[in-house]
Amino acid sequence: MAPLLQSSQPWVEKYRPKQVKDVAHQDEVVRVLTNTLETANCPHMLFYGPPGTGKTTTALAIAHQLYGPELYKSRVLELNASDDRGINVVRTKIKDFAAVAVGSGQRQGGYPCPPYKIIILDEADSMTEDAQASEPILLCLVVIQHVITHNLMVAGIIEPLASRCAKFRFKPLPEEIMSNRILHICSEEGLTLDTEGAARLFGSSISSKDLISVSGAIPVEVTEAIIAACKSGDFDLANKEVNNVIAEGYPVSQMLAQLFEVVVAADDISDEQKARISKSLSTADKCLVDGADEYLQLLDVVSNTMRALCNMPQEFSYDI
Repeated sequence: MAPLLQSSQPWVEKYRPKQVKDVAHQDEVVRVLTNTLETANCPHMLFYGPPGTGKTTTALAIAHQLYGPELYKSRVLELNASDDRGINVVRTKIKDFAAVAVGSGQRQGGYPCPPYKIIILDEADSMTEDAQASEPILLCLVVIQHVITHNLMVAGIIEPLASRCAKFRFKPLPEEIMSNRILHICSEEGLTLDTEGAARLFGSSISSKDLISVSGAIPVEVTEAIIAACKSGDFDLANKEVNNVIAEGYPVSQMLAQLFEVVVAADDISDEQKARISKSLSTADKCLVDGADEYLQLLDVVSNTMRALCNMPQEFSYDI
């Protein structure tokens, strides 16, 4: 097995295909684009298909194969989903980039270096219609769209823009392709992935606990343990459960929301008790928004819930 490689580079970039021919399971797209790259005479292109099928990777590979590392930054502009793609950006950033002339198309360092620039619009369907219809966009070379459909519709792209592009549909990746790629990365990184781990990665075996863990929700068992501790009337036990919640790193705001749902739906809690608990939850939620300590607020909620469920006085009285 290969030795463990020490690298801080994310795997998504480290193992991203560097050439169009390396893109997996898109044989027709790869064949057409490979022939196109031999002439360096690329048309305007629209890539569409489900997420994770290689659209962005293919666009970047085309740009790297045409210009190489030296001219890439000066000839390629990439705008992704995190960028503002309104009409103002089109009129400034994109227009300024496209307006600067380039030299003649002479090969440099073994790369074709054609006499044009490439503008990559990732998730172009999220752009406003005014931005899509602007002249600089209509002159772009590569447009990428994430459409979660398997038909030939190109939703979200206006007709004047779509009609100027050669359309390339990217097919969904079968599990076998994903499995082989993951195992290749594990081999390169010196890791061992068992069958169960692979199944979870590819979605063949996902339990309710898996869904809860990735959704940010707190496990039901944790919420039930808090309620049970409150019903017991044992403050030390309740404090222990609060410490467990904090130690596990669960967000207290989420815990308050789930406690509210449990309390409201409970049949064995009276309306008066629900009202007292809800008031405590709302007060703690406001304090958290204002920056209060999570442990103290959750402990306060648990204490007030215990008083309500055990019919203790709402406020303690002190004899002087």
